[in-house]
Amino acid sequence: MRPSDAAWHQLISTLHASGRKAALAITGGGSGAIDELLRIPGGSRLLIEAQVPYDAAALAMFLGFAPAQASSVDTAIAMARTVRARAAKLVPADTDLVGLGATAALVSDRPRKGEHRFHLAFANSAGTAHCTGVLAKGRRDRAAEEDLVSRAIVLWLAHACGVAAPSPRSLLDTDEHFEETVIATVDAIDRLVAGELDRVTAQPDGQMMLSAPPPPLLLPGSFNPVHAGHVSLARVAEELTQQPVAFEISVTNVDTPPVAETTVRHRLAQFAWKSPVELTRAPTFLEKSRLFPGTTFVIGADTAERLVAPKYYGDDELRMHAALEEIANAGASFLVAVRIDAAARVRTLSEIPVPRRYVDLFSEIPEHRFRSDTSSSEIRARRV
Repeated sequence: MRPSDAAWHQLISTLHASGRKAALAITGGGSGAIDELLRIPGGSRLLIEAQVPYDAAALAMFLGFAPAQASSVDTAIAMARTVRARAAKLVPADTDLVGLGATAALVSDRPRKGEHRFHLAFANSAGTAHCTGVLAKGRRDRAAEEDLVSRAIVLWLAHACGVAAPSPRSLLDTDEHFEETVIATVDAIDRLVAGELDRVTAQPDGQMMLSAPPPPLLLPGSFNPVHAGHVSLARVAEELTQQPVAFEISVTNVDTPPVAETTVRHRLAQFAWKSPVELTRAPTFLEKSRLFPGTTFVIGADTAERLVAPKYYGDDELRMHAALEEIANAGASFLVAVRIDAAARVRTLSEIPVPRRYVDLFSEIPEHRFRSDTSSSEIRARRV
């Protein structure tokens, strides 16, 4: 069933006025949805960007991996999460953001062995949902299938944006197959920020885990923003230890207010399809070692200096020794990179008065292997 022109015009106008921001990624068919959304005035209120990674190499570059099958539910979900993560870098952290992925296998210039089908997925703050439609072969030509999928994308986007609209099922004939699934996620990040959880592991594909094994190598930071120095340090640490690295962001800090939920999501989006991230409520390395026993923490020399300075324990040397003893007993250790201090001096582990008892807790990354003079604070200052 094709909606009337007036009803269709009104639906898209309502979408534009929904208060959401959307980013689309479409491959295999249905790119006409972009035109449908933009032919009605007001599209800039809704649409951030639209990607059409049509070639297999382009799709692999967009996702950061080559999918096992281009036209599948998994690929649509990956596209939705990837395009949402891309868009998160372009809008304020509190934006109500929707990512939509669409992939299709339609009439071609050569016989298609498999079904003619489309898979749509969206990712928003509430979770992920996906749907699949299977079209009767030979019933429509390419143009008609393209038109159907384009309209299905618009209807699925309306669903993602909370706009009342028919299901994409309404576009199919009664003998054609359609199914949809909503993944109503328990929002682990909200629970972490609220103090209900101490640790959440965010996988590169966006999956949230509550009991993942401790990573062997962990690079903590605020990552506001992630820069080339972080990436280079992570790579060198992996090479030296022959272990995979994860990043860590604590939503609570010793000297600053807790990180807001929207800010956590914004910073986490920087790692989408790149690296796992541990989200914690562990501002100190003593607390981190309790969450991650046996883990090697990658830190700068300035952080190592604070770890062995009594003044950071309320000028209580006994507290400092007790903390270092517990960290050692947890099997944790520190891989220390050189840092440039406020006076532009190179700070190294060899200059830090580590108590003899805890020397084995620390090892150094040689300056010739890694040195970065860039900091996130400098990048932020340049943006002002």
